[in-house]
Amino acid sequence: MNRADELAEEIRTFLFLQGPLSPLFSRIGDTLAAAGHRVLRVNLCIGDRLYWHRRGAYDYRGRPQDWASYIDDLMAREGVSDVILHGDRRFYHRIAGQVARVRGIRVIATELGYLRPDWMTIELDGTSTGSHFPDHPDTIREIAASLDPIDFTPKFHNSFWLVAAPDVAYNLANVALWFLYPHYRRHTIYNPVVEYVAAGLRLLRARKRDEAAVALAAALKTGACPTGPGPWFVVPMQLEGDFQLRDHSPYGGMSKALSMIFASFATHAPKKARLVVKSHPLDAGLEQWPSVVMQMAREVGLGWRVDYVDGGRLDSLMDGAAGMVTVNSSAGLEALRAGLPVKTLCPAIFDIEGMTDSQPLDDFWNAPQMPDTMLVDAFMKALAGTVQARGSIHSYDGLGAAVEAMSARILENRLNEPAARVDPPPRLERARTLGAPL
Repeated sequence: MNRADELAEEIRTFLFLQGPLSPLFSRIGDTLAAAGHRVLRVNLCIGDRLYWHRRGAYDYRGRPQDWASYIDDLMAREGVSDVILHGDRRFYHRIAGQVARVRGIRVIATELGYLRPDWMTIELDGTSTGSHFPDHPDTIREIAASLDPIDFTPKFHNSFWLVAAPDVAYNLANVALWFLYPHYRRHTIYNPVVEYVAAGLRLLRARKRDEAAVALAAALKTGACPTGPGPWFVVPMQLEGDFQLRDHSPYGGMSKALSMIFASFATHAPKKARLVVKSHPLDAGLEQWPSVVMQMAREVGLGWRVDYVDGGRLDSLMDGAAGMVTVNSSAGLEALRAGLPVKTLCPAIFDIEGMTDSQPLDDFWNAPQMPDTMLVDAFMKALAGTVQARGSIHSYDGLGAAVEAMSARILENRLNEPAARVDPPPRLERARTLGAPL
């Protein structure tokens, strides 16, 4: 009997921390308990209690500085074997993960899928830059070759209400009943009420913004731009609160990244080339990016060669583009799947030699390297078969599929299997060298 089989037969004690804004973790807990295992939970705020429908949860109302000793004592007292958490860079999760590793406790990290929209991420130890998923092309090809065919056809229809309603309920409960967990430290950077008001006002202008985006995409394709016909490069914005920017990059936000991109483009890109900066679809508008980006472009003499697209679809801008530059957004993987050259500024999960452009950014503008489409296909298959689970928290059918697939991975110890675990995480040192605060 191998170790995986032994683990599958053990009575394990699973400790859940914060999950996504969905009943996902609660329902996975039901499945694990039905299989004979112990299931525990720590609620950190009143919002957590909305999405945990099982008994026996602990409530942590202490101060952030006391969290490490609290969670260490709880893990020891309860004999925890596995910690399951969503978003491994959140303050409480980062500390809990450190404590668990010292104790030899497995850390199971989840996130929304690297593959969108029908997938969830589930990995041992960490995600993104902290992922153990290999970055060597030959290893990726070998993993893909060992797997059965995978159907990537979209299956689930996302519901707007399953995106918006759980988020609003969670955050407004935390605002209204903050005194029940007075020391809770949220992982978001904006007051949710302010963000909701801004997002609501922004929705009122969505149609005009989308129409402007469609018009610009058409102008780029026909050459009806101030620079005339010429190549254009797409830069997808990332949210300021995204841990991909805050922890997995040295920039801390988009402004520094854009400054570097603009400076390189102004000096090295072809004079007829344009830079198209695309807003994030979930941007609430608090940063006033349309005016900020154009001001930054004017300061380096690029005002007439930069477009800020505050609406529409990213794929319409990628159609015909010369390439994409991204910090580490999952939009880069979308571009690679469309056959577009991609330059990442930080080691994303898809930053693989032969897939992304390996030359300096200054050289990318004039000779962007096309991705190896066969390697991209192998990467997709290897990723889906090892650290992705089919399902979605934003779809009723998708939620059931996610619970089933993720529970099976946990119970059968098929995390990062087969052979999709490299120690140490292969992207971590590169990110630290760049200055990412990991």
